Amino acid sequence: MKEIFTKYKILILRSLGVLMLMIGFIVHFWSAPKEGYTQNEIAAANVARMEAHVRGSAGNSKNPKKSSSAKILEELKNTQAKQREYLTIIAMIFGIGFLGYSFIKRENDSVQ
Repeated sequence: MKEIFTKYKILILRSLGVLMLMIGFIVHFWSAPKEGYTQNEIAAANVARMEAHVRGSAGNSKNPKKSSSAKILEELKNTQAKQREYLTIIAMIFGIGFLGYSFIKRENDSVQ
């Protein structure tokens, strides 16, 4: 096993570096928020506004209070977003590290 690693060390390190960079970019662009809205999202928002207006004019003037589970869900979403962000950063750092280390020239590459 050690002989295989020493023989293909550069190939393994470069492959790991490229893989980690790809994982970092994929996670980043997959979890990044969309800039625009589709027509379906705009239509759904308009329908929700109309339904809220109809419910509000029906004489129901009570304001619903947010439950404690809404706060927990919001905190969970924020925590998951931070974890994705950290995963992206760590994957990219490892990818750059593996690639950089594989390109370093060594004077003594012999196996002892």
